[in-house]
Amino acid sequence: MQYLSQIAFLLVLATATYFFVKSVTTIRRNILLGADFVPDSTPLFRLSNMTRVALGQSKMVVRPVAGFFHILIYVGFILINIEVLEIILDGIFGQHRLFSQPLGGLYYVAIGFFEILALLVIIACVVFLLRRDVVKLKRLNSVELKGWPKMDGRNILLIELFLMLALLVMNASDGPLQAQSSLPISSWLAPIFNGVSEPNLHLIERTAWWVHIIGIMLFLNYIPYSKHLHIFLAFPNTYFAKQEPKGKFKNIAAITTEVNLMMDPAAVAPENYEPPSSFGAKDVKDLTWKNLLDAYTCTECGRCSSVCPANITGKLLSPRKIMMDTRDRADELGKHIDSKPETMHDGKSLHEKISKEELWACTSCNACVEACPVEINPLDIIMQMRQYLVMEEATAPSEINNMLTNLENNGAPWQFSAMDRAKWAE
Repeated sequence: MQYLSQIAFLLVLATATYFFVKSVTTIRRNILLGADFVPDSTPLFRLSNMTRVALGQSKMVVRPVAGFFHILIYVGFILINIEVLEIILDGIFGQHRLFSQPLGGLYYVAIGFFEILALLVIIACVVFLLRRDVVKLKRLNSVELKGWPKMDGRNILLIELFLMLALLVMNASDGPLQAQSSLPISSWLAPIFNGVSEPNLHLIERTAWWVHIIGIMLFLNYIPYSKHLHIFLAFPNTYFAKQEPKGKFKNIAAITTEVNLMMDPAAVAPENYEPPSSFGAKDVKDLTWKNLLDAYTCTECGRCSSVCPANITGKLLSPRKIMMDTRDRADELGKHIDSKPETMHDGKSLHEKISKEELWACTSCNACVEACPVEINPLDIIMQMRQYLVMEEATAPSEINNMLTNLENNGAPWQFSAMDRAKWAE
């Protein structure tokens, strides 16, 4: 019987691992559809930023209530995985609480601490569900979250609740463990099982054990299809985040070269220089892989949109939607490549998902970039898509076209010649 249990566990573990690796490989491929990206800071500085922002949750606590409860879930998720490691090893080797003997009394202290964390995670999940579905916090009920995104946010909280409850039931029904040590939460729950025979108690414990570990395996494979993917991607995303001043925009090197070649007859093109075939971003392949990593890291919390002046004043722009649309388009193109690898493109465009009205509503104030707890940069995508509209399609708003014409003809944004520029002083 023990061997059958081990074989069953190994099959579950192998199946879950296979599908998870397959999903992660697909996401990695989709991210690498983007163009090359060169970080703007040293590895040590980037490591420091990742430690502070992703590991230290420094930008989450800007909003104290959400930050506090998110930290409870975050810490609980990390530390309770130590007990999950024991469960996995128990399943592989056919043991029961493998770490209890070598760790002795320290083991029960650790399990007691994990139980307290599990209870805190349950409380945090309940609070977040109330904020989402009872208080109906505006940024968690925006129009772009209708359908799957809203359901996804609720699913994650319910799954975490379920997993923590299964863990506590497993401990509470584990008679041998309770005989050795009184744990803070499960010992309080244990009286529920008073009068239950030992075989039935063992059956409840084993059922809770299997429910907990299978639930974790299913959750692991749910994550790649969920906004919860940020629990993994927040670390590389903050590592590669832009560290230059947020208001600094880079010139397109190819444009600078082309202008220099046109303005100076004696100028020589750089070695192996090829004139650019296009400017700006028409589709996700024209963005950098860091832009696409941003999109897959987005947790859809809406902090960016809640501080966006365009969004606040009723404009169509939502920085969160920009990231969601970019991710959806990368998924769409990836699926096309899987089905027709010989084409590598489906003829569609990111501009079909993100409208001109959204792009031109942006004031480029960087409020969304500053607000994001994992340092996603929607503005970078918006600017690259704008560049495409201006330089490839010449479809900028009339106000911008007038300004560009004046710059070209008069060297200034105003419709006055250089000879008349000082007349105002008279």
